[in-house]
Amino acid sequence: MRTTFDFSPLSRSSVGFDHLFDLLDSASRMAPADHWPPYDIMRLGENQYRIAMSVAGFTPDEITITHEQQLLVVNGEKAGEDNAEYLYRGIAARNFERRFQLADYVTVSGANLANGLLTIDLVRELPEQMKPRRIEIQQSDALPPASGAQKHIEGDKDAA
Repeated sequence: MRTTFDFSPLSRSSVGFDHLFDLLDSASRMAPADHWPPYDIMRLGENQYRIAMSVAGFTPDEITITHEQQLLVVNGEKAGEDNAEYLYRGIAARNFERRFQLADYVTVSGANLANGLLTIDLVRELPEQMKPRRIEIQQSDALPPASGAQKHIEGDKDAA
């Protein structure tokens, strides 16, 4: 049984969260995903993350990592055909594409392939204008003048 959520009540009282509501809506409509290759997502620090993906049998030349706006795409394509006769094949060597939605300001800081484990390091780097800053408070005896010149509106003196 599939449950559908209505996010319209949240949209009525919030501004600028359209992207988040679209993500939630698309996640609820997604078809059952292929769970290969298996992966882990780890939080290493306040602004550091790591994706570890099991890609046994793939070489660095057969894996492509692409970072677009808020999307990380990992592709694996085996080069050539394996013509061996298998009695049992337990190691999957099929092509794959794995997509990860990334939050704002999350970028890829590096990738490494060792012992069949692909690790992708991510970091969230907020721009200076987005970081919290302390506002100094000035103390004075009088209120500062208004930024614009004061205008006095007088009634018409020649009223009949």
